Amino acid sequence: MDTTITIPKGVRNFFIEVGEMSFFAGRFFKEAVKPPFEFKELLRQCYQMGNRSLVLVLVTGFIIGLVLTLQSRPTLVEFGAESWMPDMVGISIVRELGPVITALVCAGRIASGIGAELGSMRVTEQIDAMEVSGTNPFKYLVVTRILAATQMLPLLVIVGDAVALYGSAMVENFKGNVSFQLYFYRVFDALSFGDLIPATIKSFFFGFAIGLVGCFKGYNSKKGTAGVGLAANSAVVFTSMLLFVIDFIAVFISDIFFDL
Repeated sequence: MDTTITIPKGVRNFFIEVGEMSFFAGRFFKEAVKPPFEFKELLRQCYQMGNRSLVLVLVTGFIIGLVLTLQSRPTLVEFGAESWMPDMVGISIVRELGPVITALVCAGRIASGIGAELGSMRVTEQIDAMEVSGTNPFKYLVVTRILAATQMLPLLVIVGDAVALYGSAMVENFKGNVSFQLYFYRVFDALSFGDLIPATIKSFFFGFAIGLVGCFKGYNSKKGTAGVGLAANSAVVFTSMLLFVIDFIAVFISDIFFDL
């Protein structure tokens, strides 16, 4: 009797891609510590990712603060707990909404851009030309972009959190006659290191995931020009899924270590 287990093609391809990405990540860590270091290109990528994503993060963060406060305020007023609004909004934004929403926005902006850029370089054989000329394309193109995304995302999260809290404070100032000074005093009084440290640490992992997936999809792009669009699209989808997995792991671990 045949007892062979047939693995669906989609599942098999998924695990193959995960294995290839793990090897890709291992190569990144190996190349990142080997000289020479591309500091100039790293700074250029930090500027490209940070500056070009800033407006999008500012607008998104401001709207999050407005909407969260407008939606939550009627319920708190109904129970006579509107004085807890700064505490609730501050903890919600700093611990969860700020990092996750900012990372998702940057996944759409940064991961797709990296995937399309490296994918076009792959299909037009620019990467092959760099290898022939003696340049290490992996260190110049991949390492710099992953490091830049890892460094810039926590900064964008901080800016997004600040703008979101300011948007929330505007609503409270307009509807509840709460001064900005009192609002932010309540916010910082409610926050603790157990809120700030896990959110900051997972922001670095979010940035690493965005850079890694975008570079992996673009660097290994195939099927000509059609593969460029496929690389950009799949980079966003895969990154978004990976961000939620990282967030779940981070929340689970922080629940153990910071709630003891």
